[in-house]
Amino acid sequence: MGASAVGTRSGLRGRSHELARLDQALADARAGVSAVLVLRGEPGIGKTALLEYAAAHADGFRTTGVMGVESEMTLPYASLHQLCAPLLGKLPLLPEPQRDALSAALGLRQGPPPSRFLVGLATLSLLTQAAEERPLACLVDDAQCFDEESLQAIAFVARRLTAEPIAMIFTLRSPGGDELTDLPGMTLGGLNDTDARAVLASAVPVALDPRTSDRIVAEAHGNPMALLLLPRLFSPADLAGPWPTGRRPVTDTIESAFHLRFQQLPPDSRRLLLTAAADPTADVDLLWRAAERQHIPTGAAAPAEAAGLVEFDTTVRFQHPLARSAIYQRAPAPDRRAAHQALAEATDPHTDPDRKAWHQAQAAARPDENLAATLEDCAVRAQGRGGAAAAAAFLRRSTQLTPDPARRADRALAAAQAGIDAGSLSQAHDMLAAAAAGPQDDARQARLDRLHARLAFTQRRGTDAPRLLLDAARRLAPLDALLARDTLLEAFGAALYAGRLHTGPDQPEIARAVRSAPPAPSPPRSVDVLLDALTDLTLDGYPAAADRLRQAMHTVQREQRSATPGADQRWMWLACPVTPEPLAPELWDDEAWHELATGAVTLARDAGALGVLPMALSYDACYRIHAGDLATAASLSEEAAAISTAIGSAPMVYASLLLAAWQGRESQARRLVDAARTEALTRGEGRALSIADYATAVLYNGLGRYDAALTAATQACQYDDLGLLGWALVELIEAATRSGQPRTAAAALDRLTERTQTAATPWALGIEARSRALMSSGDEADNHYRQSIKHLSRCRITVDLARARLLYGEWLRRQQRRGQSREQLRSAHETLSRIGADAFAERARHELLATGETVRKRDTSAISELTGQEAQIARLAREGRTNLEIAAHLFISPRTVEWHLSKVFTKLGITSRKQLRAAFSSSAPPLSTA
Repeated sequence: MGASAVGTRSGLRGRSHELARLDQALADARAGVSAVLVLRGEPGIGKTALLEYAAAHADGFRTTGVMGVESEMTLPYASLHQLCAPLLGKLPLLPEPQRDALSAALGLRQGPPPSRFLVGLATLSLLTQAAEERPLACLVDDAQCFDEESLQAIAFVARRLTAEPIAMIFTLRSPGGDELTDLPGMTLGGLNDTDARAVLASAVPVALDPRTSDRIVAEAHGNPMALLLLPRLFSPADLAGPWPTGRRPVTDTIESAFHLRFQQLPPDSRRLLLTAAADPTADVDLLWRAAERQHIPTGAAAPAEAAGLVEFDTTVRFQHPLARSAIYQRAPAPDRRAAHQALAEATDPHTDPDRKAWHQAQAAARPDENLAATLEDCAVRAQGRGGAAAAAAFLRRSTQLTPDPARRADRALAAAQAGIDAGSLSQAHDMLAAAAAGPQDDARQARLDRLHARLAFTQRRGTDAPRLLLDAARRLAPLDALLARDTLLEAFGAALYAGRLHTGPDQPEIARAVRSAPPAPSPPRSVDVLLDALTDLTLDGYPAAADRLRQAMHTVQREQRSATPGADQRWMWLACPVTPEPLAPELWDDEAWHELATGAVTLARDAGALGVLPMALSYDACYRIHAGDLATAASLSEEAAAISTAIGSAPMVYASLLLAAWQGRESQARRLVDAARTEALTRGEGRALSIADYATAVLYNGLGRYDAALTAATQACQYDDLGLLGWALVELIEAATRSGQPRTAAAALDRLTERTQTAATPWALGIEARSRALMSSGDEADNHYRQSIKHLSRCRITVDLARARLLYGEWLRRQQRRGQSREQLRSAHETLSRIGADAFAERARHELLATGETVRKRDTSAISELTGQEAQIARLAREGRTNLEIAAHLFISPRTVEWHLSKVFTKLGITSRKQLRAAFSSSAPPLSTA
């Protein structure tokens, strides 16, 4: 303990700034403001000493903690279990879906695989409940050593904390812990020369030769642990004289010092410590059972503790993770295997079968089919707990232990699939290489090709994935017809993403392959209905394919209505506007679009599927933009971005891009467009280029810069992107007519009419009539405008109705029908201003001014001060949602909702929820007649 105390004092020396940050974090949590702090630095720099300081100064706090253990063991949610174990008494207070998910993840109950992000939400709720009585301090040491599932859940919690009395303090080795890169923190540097010499003096009881002292200080680079341990590498005689040694990395130096102390222990103590180092659970009872099997006496512990390497109490605690690493990694392989064998024999096969199997696997010196099969079973159990990374690890080791080459290749394919699912792409590459090295038959080669293709699509979206997927589908066709059709749909999706940038097979080539592939089963699956509809659209054209497209869309709607949380939800994206299969916009069916977009969000929320929720939110935001609810679209888009940040995934930018375009914010829209183009070209994602071009056309039509709109719309119409071409043609017609290019507009109208007449929905007919009116004159134009407004008044697409009134008002003014013009322009201006389509609203305002109308600008300063999350919470509160409902909706705590609402009330100058509706409706623009 004395050595530990010296190490703690040394780790705190010269850390006044860091100590002040820790004190402030604890003070904030006491005051009810969440505090998150990540202490980064190299091993031995003093991170754990600072964490111990925080624990000692957390007066009045309830504390829970977890220490990561560097080990090959990868069991799902093992670290999360350590963090939550002291708090599980609060588990019954959680909402049932969260309670079930967390219980399944921690192995407390059987059930379907939990969404890992629902587990994160449940952890947030558990910590929040624990902090209700008194502040909570969560102390997380060596987070880089956590299993992937635990780190993701804990990082999610850290990002969602706002107004809870919780302090969450991490230590993290640099480099490492990518999940935590965006959290606030500090990187600890080395001690200055004065403090370094003071630490060195405390560690050496004899006077040092000045040159030796200089050399130790120089080699330690201010690392406190290195300063304490370096002198132990040498004899007193060496320390009293010159010390000629070369520079070494600090980590190697520290590990060498720990290993030297280890080597000086008696043999039984060394075997005891190696066994402890091989077990990541720190279970002292398990350790002594394993020691008994190796005939290690209980007295072996004393020399190890006296050497300052370890403490044996209720758990096994090494002085430092590098001590464990040095002991384990530098031990001879036979000694490591013996330690794992003893641990396997000491582990209960009923309560902990997976850990027992893992130790057996580490003890194996040669392939073993029985053990490989056992590890496969472990992988199944890991997947049942939502442990994708753990399943991948079990399957990888199962592959390595499989003696039969053919079976080893099959298991390598399973391990590669698990690696792709877990995002462990390097493992997927390695396992695909292992599978390719084994014996091949047609079925195995087809599976290999398909996984290569899926990996390529995961990494690069639109480059070589269509070709690889098509080749795999052709190879699968005579072997597994259903899997072949699944793969053809994946190839279609890849080609749709590639769009104009395709370098392999395009959609027609894939469609022809579908026609020659095995037919759909009876009754057909969703995948079959969709695949055949896309094939008909590609080869036979829009009119011929319309009925089958509707059938596919209705199939998706039925599946979404009957879907349950946790079910396979990949089809709920099929009718949304920025996926490979946006059927509803393609069919101009606004009712189906509304149902599918909003239903997708509901399903994702209910399931806690944060991995897909940002996508669903973005799709709903795109629908809301067209429905004229730009405020909600902005909130949904910001929520999608916040959750993407929380789970560490790439942000969904398309909705933000379209929103900026419809709002007429040129600089923001151009910045987003440029970023989208760069990303699209990097990935080979031509569809993103079409979205960027469409957004640009909307932007410049709104701003009245029709030449620029024409250029962008022309580019957007060069490729038939599903769900986008119709929109782009509408923008092209308006831009071309206003730019004096009637032939271009007429050609675009012909292409548009083929779609709108076939769809024949109010939205489609209203868009067609509005476009024809732009190219007409006299009574014909007047009739088309009236028909457009009539049709569009019967659908949900508010922006198109407002634009129809704007165009009609502009036309009426030029016909000198001023009174009628004002009526249409007032309506257009009111709607466009209210929804926030500012550029189009400004067009309407200028036209109104030209008619003699005076338009007073609305005062939206208070509402504009709300952040995206504040606006989202205010909207939900205005709808009558309780704090608990809003919290579940937005994946935050009820206390955070209350905190944000108080800020909303202050900014809007109101005192209750009842006043929210009036506060928002007061933003409508006033009109007066001059």
